[in-house]
Amino acid sequence: MSPSPPDRAAVEDEVRAFIDTTWSDEITVRHWWAALAHRGYAAPALPREVGGLGWPPALAAAVAATLAKANVLGPPAGLGLLLAAPTLVDHGTPEQIDRYLRPILDGTEGWCQLFSEPQAGSDLAGLQTSAERDGDEWRITGQKVWSSTAQTADLAMLLARTDPDAPKRRGITYFALEMDQPGVEVRPLREMTGRAVFNEVFLDGARVRHTDIVGGLDEGWRVANTTLAHERAGAGHGGAAFAAAAPGQRGGDLDRPAARYLDQPSPITGGAVGRRHLRALRELGQSADRLDDPVIRQAVAGVHARYELTRMMGWKAKADRNRRTGVEGNLAKVFNSESVTGARDAANGILGPDGQLADSDGWAGVFQEFTLFSPAPRIYAGSDEIQRNLIGERGLGLPREPGPHPDTPFRDLPKN
Repeated sequence: MSPSPPDRAAVEDEVRAFIDTTWSDEITVRHWWAALAHRGYAAPALPREVGGLGWPPALAAAVAATLAKANVLGPPAGLGLLLAAPTLVDHGTPEQIDRYLRPILDGTEGWCQLFSEPQAGSDLAGLQTSAERDGDEWRITGQKVWSSTAQTADLAMLLARTDPDAPKRRGITYFALEMDQPGVEVRPLREMTGRAVFNEVFLDGARVRHTDIVGGLDEGWRVANTTLAHERAGAGHGGAAFAAAAPGQRGGDLDRPAARYLDQPSPITGGAVGRRHLRALRELGQSADRLDDPVIRQAVAGVHARYELTRMMGWKAKADRNRRTGVEGNLAKVFNSESVTGARDAANGILGPDGQLADSDGWAGVFQEFTLFSPAPRIYAGSDEIQRNLIGERGLGLPREPGPHPDTPFRDLPKN
């Protein structure tokens, strides 16, 4: 029987004591992340048997808040911790959990997501990347796009079609793919922010072991929905933000001082409104002497209220299955898109015409970039329109949109 979780005050005291005895300006990213993982602080909500602490979301949030308040580097953020780890816990074999979980938690391996394709974005089940069996391996051929951080990832969550004669949602398999191999080419896509978070990935005979199928052959759609639920819930409460230090061997940050990443002015373009946005808006308003303006105060208060609602919805999405409706992640994703729009508009209400400039110092420059990035959250992780369809069909029981019979073999469907 697992021990009862402590109260919030005890958690905060425990984490502060850990920081006092472990953190230093000389500690490397590798050693700091290893220490966090060893104590279970990298992912406190995961079960103890896989490296977490089995704590409820509120206590996991208390760990993150205490680390942030102490101004130390947080756990290895990114898609490994956000998506791959919980998916493997739900669907991975014991051997896969032993192989992949620890390097995710201590940041020594970074992950990306190879789901979307040029002709299969919102209609993800229409993907055409193929996997053909070759002995104990599978050969992967196809193209993926909008793959965040693929240029530095060691591994990928890959969806590929293994049975084109099956209905389109039944012939898909979920693989754990090694990125550093012949047959995998990554091309960064530069955004209008000037950065290249997203990438397109070309797969030409890339290899993946049969033992790296996650969740069973042709069961990839079921496993992918677990990943997407965590993605939407994460996008709804700040889990999608990318750390200043990149996890994984290919990121090149592991052996650098962790303190180096505390002073870097990183943009808040991770796609989710978080506490940093709220602090930034307050400090921006104070510096511009605009917080006494009732319109500005109402806009900033609205951002805070939406943040709290979105965060609670994200928690509910991770709650016990018997207490969920099944669409909490979809709601959190839509709420977050509205929060991003609200934060953008509040910031530009404070900045006025200066919000249209570029390369300003301080929070002004951060929000100018945030403005350019702000359309993205409405599109990625499943567009908001798709989320509303799912909420209507799965949450409210509304009729599905007309289309081919669900048992139609994929090869007989009209392609996008």
